[in-house]
Formats: sequence, structure tokens, C-alpha cells
Amino acid sequence: MAKLVSKTYGDALFAVACEEERTDEFFEAAVCVVNSLWANEEFSKLMNHPNIGKEEKIKIVEETFLQKIPKEIIGLMTLLIKKGHAKDMCAVFKYFIGLVKEEKKIGSARVVTAIELSGEQKEKVEQKLLETTSYEKFEMNYEVDASLIGGMVIRIGDRIVDSSIRTKLYELSKNLRKIQL
Repeated sequence: MAKLVSKTYGDALFAVACEEERTDEFFEAAVCVVNSLWANEEFSKLMNHPNIGKEEKIKIVEETFLQKIPKEIIGLMTLLIKKGHAKDMCAVFKYFIGLVKEEKKIGSARVVTAIELSGEQKEKVEQKLLETTSYEKFEMNYEVDASLIGGMVIRIGDRIVDSSIRTKLYELSKNLRKIQL
């Protein structure tokens, strides 16, 4: 259900942003809302609290964001609250942010390696991703997971490239189990 809500409202916001040629402005506002919801756990709890009425939540949203973001974004937040989807607010704006990034050809890559990569290695990974995808820019997120043993795992959206030694060993053991003696 949350996915349907985020897609429905995110697509609608994207359509309005494109139609009014305010994609960048709405993008910045969406980032502001997501950062507020993620960074401030109390605000998120307040928006999801069952004992706080919808009108009170709307008032809080208006007081918090009125001077910071466009009235259309506040209107969407108000609509989400009125429809009982306050808990999905962050998902809606994350979905919208993803749509804008896709339009601007900005990819988001998560790279997990067994050891910390040097600056030069990170640059080479990013360059290779730019060469092999249709993206013009990447937001790179690097993580270290020693259990990979070696190699790396790259995730871009729902695509995963796993060249880790851990996975290769798993595949090898799986193939060895198939062999009958």
C-alpha cells in the first residue's frame, strides 16, 4: 500500500513540477522535507502519532514549513495528512526525488568493498559506472564489509553487480554440491 501511495502522489507531484517548470524548486523542497523527517525523529513520531488529530498535524506542518517550501508542497503534505497517509509522507517525497534524479540522469550507486578504497580507486569506479550506464553523474555511497573477503558489490537502483569473493565461493560450493561421485 505504501508503494502505491508513494507512486501515486509522487507521480502527481512530478507531473505538476514538470508542467510548471519548477522541478528544481520542488526537488529542493522535497529534500528539505525528507531531511526534516529523517533527521528529526520527534517530528516523524509527531506526524505518525495516532492521538494527534489531522488538523493539529496540518497546523504543525504549516508552522514548520510555511517560510521554507512552496505552498504546493505544503498542500501535498496537507492532503497526505487528510487522506490518512502521513506515515507515507517521506516515501512520497523520496519517490519524487528519485524521479527528478532519473530525469536529470543522476544515478545513485552503493559500492560495498572488503577494504576501504583509495580516492583514486573510487574515482576509477565512478568513471567506469559513467561509461557503462546512461547516467551523466553519480551520487556515490561507499561502505566496507570485510565479510566480502575481496572484490566488490555495486548496487544502482534495483540492479546489483556482485563480484565479491564471498559470492564466488558460494557459487563454487553450490556447483560442487551438484557433482555426483
